[in-house]
Amino acid sequence: MTSTSTPASRSFLILHGWQNHRPEGHWQRGLADELVARGHRVSYPQLPDPDDPDAEVWLAVLHALLGAERDSRERVVVCHSLAVLLWLHAVARGGVRADRVLLVAPPSADVLAGYEEVAAFARPEVTAAQLRDAAGTTRLVAGDDDPYCPGGADRHYGLPLDLDTDVVPGGGHLDLDAGYGPWPSVLDWCLDPTVRILGRTDGGASS
Repeated sequence: MTSTSTPASRSFLILHGWQNHRPEGHWQRGLADELVARGHRVSYPQLPDPDDPDAEVWLAVLHALLGAERDSRERVVVCHSLAVLLWLHAVARGGVRADRVLLVAPPSADVLAGYEEVAAFARPEVTAAQLRDAAGTTRLVAGDDDPYCPGGADRHYGLPLDLDTDVVPGGGHLDLDAGYGPWPSVLDWCLDPTVRILGRTDGGASS
């Protein structure tokens, strides 16, 4: 789906993952700053208790944030890591809607289940049909060597959920530890949903 909306008609919700305190230098913070500079409406909230998150609390916050943004703007949701599972749980329960969604580097259910703090986020009972109903388009992006998703996010999420997927060679968890850092390609996708998302050193530079 090609977006024809103008910058003023776009609204972005950027959601972080576990133990993420929205640090300076993280690609999500840079993305928020770049989108604001281009005149978009951007929400990049600190979710409650990021070191010991409560799934029900995070779901309530997500619903509140989406409810507060109901207007004529194109709505785009960008999730990283644990926030991907947050979105999948919300879709499974119903009542959330976006025009576009970007799901970046979801950890596998087995990995999540191994940590008491985030085990409740594992294994959302979501279907491909529910994802299609919840958003006009949903894109999955993941590294091919993510230590938090052994076997690959495409196998765990992309194929079962029929998601359009970009795989980033050597991208790891697509976080600061992996060098992300500035990531121009995600900004390019935010501005034009037809572009493919590449690694930070593989191109993608918005003017």
